[in-house]
Amino acid sequence: MSGNISGEDMKNQLQSILIPLLDLVLPRICIVCGKRLLTFEKHICTCCLSDLPLTFNWALPHNTMADKFNELIQRSLCHEMEDVPAATVRTPYSRATALFFFNSEASYRKIPYSIKYRRDIASGLFFGHMLGDKIAGSGILRDIDMIVPVPLFWTRRWKRGYNQAEVIAGGIASSLKVPLCTDILYRRHCTATQTRLDVREKALNVKDAFALRKGFPPGTGHILLVDDVFTTGATLHACYQAVRKARKDILVSIATLAMVSN
Repeated sequence: MSGNISGEDMKNQLQSILIPLLDLVLPRICIVCGKRLLTFEKHICTCCLSDLPLTFNWALPHNTMADKFNELIQRSLCHEMEDVPAATVRTPYSRATALFFFNSEASYRKIPYSIKYRRDIASGLFFGHMLGDKIAGSGILRDIDMIVPVPLFWTRRWKRGYNQAEVIAGGIASSLKVPLCTDILYRRHCTATQTRLDVREKALNVKDAFALRKGFPPGTGHILLVDDVFTTGATLHACYQAVRKARKDILVSIATLAMVSN
């Protein structure tokens, strides 16, 4: 029997020693309930993880999120082609998935909040990776060529120090083994926060807010747009329009960490 220890084994051994020691000095807590994490738990305790309100959208080609997003697409197409009968205005159905449901009263809202406002990049990668594993296991989005996060305006990114959508997209990309592209889509101007706007105001706020900095590589047929939370779908739809304006032959699907439930 060889006495050699692999790099991965060495890493695991070090973690098994260091994590308990670090927990004594700076205890890790569950992102949802705030309870102290056990040595084998990461970011979320076993109890909260087992109760995570999963959407299972990754296993459903047609779901509430996808239908809502495609309704926005269809409505904008009909508006652009007013003189064409609505029944003849069609575009490929976009897939859509989110990891979990939440609302303003649920403790699980702390997950996207912590990632977005508390610089919890490690949690963003962790939950993004979790969503990526779900997507990879379903096979519905197996033909994704590229993952594109919803961009922040440069001043907001500079102030925050990172883009939460990009962090989540990075976790998804690592699971799907698909390239993460952050230099094609950009935000043309700084928009107001969507939090306090109604449905119509959200759509107007992000109208024409995005554009392509450069073209997609040859052979790109299906991209996945990624954001942190899906509420009305206005932001992702604005990104979708920017992509389709440049390349109508590219299929666009969307993914978010969370989906707001009514």
